[in-house]
Amino acid sequence: MANTLAYLLDGKIYINLTNMCTNDCIFCLRNDKDDVVGQTLWLDNENATAKNVIEQFEKLYAENPSNEVIFCGYGEPMMKLEVLKETAKQIKIAHPNVKIRVNTNGHANYIYKRNVVPELKGLVDEFSVSLNGENESEYNELSKPKFEGAYTEMKNFTKACQDEGIPTVMSIVEGYKGRHINLEKCEQIANTYGAKFRVREWIQNGY
Repeated sequence: MANTLAYLLDGKIYINLTNMCTNDCIFCLRNDKDDVVGQTLWLDNENATAKNVIEQFEKLYAENPSNEVIFCGYGEPMMKLEVLKETAKQIKIAHPNVKIRVNTNGHANYIYKRNVVPELKGLVDEFSVSLNGENESEYNELSKPKFEGAYTEMKNFTKACQDEGIPTVMSIVEGYKGRHINLEKCEQIANTYGAKFRVREWIQNGY
């Protein structure tokens, strides 16, 4: 375990805020390994502040200036909403041309019992929401959510992003251990919510 709050992947800076998640996806990288391209992402604790994150981010940025920052680690970044908001705010102040994307399972409004999307307008340039399946049954099988109604919550979150005018992508993981998803159906769902559609090929050995 370590305290890697910011890491590099394909020339972009990723931010790793937490180990916690409301899903336990069967294809999640963390089920099979502890690192991404040699960078250990399991955190020692959940105590990181925005200041801690920014310190690691700025060190990486100085050596590897990137025009895109992605909140995506071994847990669900929106579970650390206040840290995410403050970190994104500081990045926007210091580097206004940097695009900020949040990869999320779309459960934040369920977690906080309110629509949090308006709080992120102007801080997040794009959301990538994990659709993961063409229906609730498939979603539950693949994502293994820890509460009832997670599939509906995810879709409602996507709509909330669209209502705020924040560009949104809905993604699925294709090819997990030879399993294939109905891409056409999933793309139709994304289009229904005004979102773009992205297929992420399953990488057997991770990054």
